[in-house]
Amino acid sequence: MSKILIVDDAEFLRVRISKMLTGDGFDVIQAENGARAVEMYKANHPDLVLMDVTMPEMDGLTALREIRGFDANAKVIMLTALGQESVVLEAIKSGAKDFIVKPFEHDRVIGAIRKLIS
Repeated sequence: MSKILIVDDAEFLRVRISKMLTGDGFDVIQAENGARAVEMYKANHPDLVLMDVTMPEMDGLTALREIRGFDANAKVIMLTALGQESVVLEAIKSGAKDFIVKPFEHDRVIGAIRKLIS
């Protein structure tokens, strides 16, 4: 069973994604900001990270860079709001494997995860 780390400061979104992923057979852990995501990544070595861009304490781009600095093979998909195209480009340059625009569809999320962990 693949372990997915969900990182978003919005609890309702973490819960929604968690239910979606556990329903599809994934093991899920959660973090509420980038700083906690880095800690959780180091402690749990998830197979993939779904990470929001805009968060308090440490944003998603900074956390992405820290995680990739710790593990160059880390698979991170960024979650972004509409209109953040420049942020998406920066995320890809920093090592993100994909990005998903919110609001998102179940099939888009599951398809992106399966593509990266297969």
